[in-house]
Amino acid sequence: MKNEIHLFLEDYFKATECTFLEKTEGSLSVKLTPAIDKELMNRPFYWHYAEKTGMKAEPLSVTFITDQTKIPADLEGESIHFGTPRLQQIFQSAKEHTRFIRLYEQRATGHRQPLHPWLLINVKVSYEANHKKDIFYSLGLNLINGMIQEEFMDVLNRKQLVSKIPDFSFTITPLIKPKSGVKRLQRFLTSQLEKENHQWAVKAQKEWEEDSLLLDSFYEDEEKPEAYFIEKAALEKQYSPKIDVNIINGGVIYLHS
Repeated sequence: MKNEIHLFLEDYFKATECTFLEKTEGSLSVKLTPAIDKELMNRPFYWHYAEKTGMKAEPLSVTFITDQTKIPADLEGESIHFGTPRLQQIFQSAKEHTRFIRLYEQRATGHRQPLHPWLLINVKVSYEANHKKDIFYSLGLNLINGMIQEEFMDVLNRKQLVSKIPDFSFTITPLIKPKSGVKRLQRFLTSQLEKENHQWAVKAQKEWEEDSLLLDSFYEDEEKPEAYFIEKAALEKQYSPKIDVNIINGGVIYLHS
């Protein structure tokens, strides 16, 4: 999970054109753009003053720590993981800035090379009952042959990607339309989720039944008042298990075969 967050942050800061100052397996140091600084760093008075006075504003440089076990002991930065407000803030920003991207793989070649289209979607899956757990999925679909690649961001981060078609490259027209590709990936993810062990849902159901019996015992010798039904409904809502799937962003990525 830590690695998935790390790869997502790399993709986010790359897509929003922030500058990487240093990257390790467990941390990312980036120089923010003015737009991203305004969204993430909560400095409205600074930016208002700079814009009013004509002062040259300086976006912040920040370090995000995604895995404490893989960084030097003296490295200072902001720890980021599922559940932290900062990551939720970045998810929201990603929806606005990187909802859909189009990138091309760049290689040093002296002759024309075809680039094959892949559909990328990054998805947050939330398992919700009386507790909540978020898991991040990155899926790729080859829009020519239908091949599905899990942990696709891991693949992409080993490649050099640019926003314009490189010299000596040309794109292959997709045989599968992106809209149809999204449905394929949704079906694939649904089938993967159905195969999982959902003991967490069974446990939530059991705890719901136990708390419902306890509630009933408080009112067993009297006619049920309105408060009983309100508490009963609240318990049902609290313990009812569900899985929420949210597509964070996606795009078409053209890669060498």
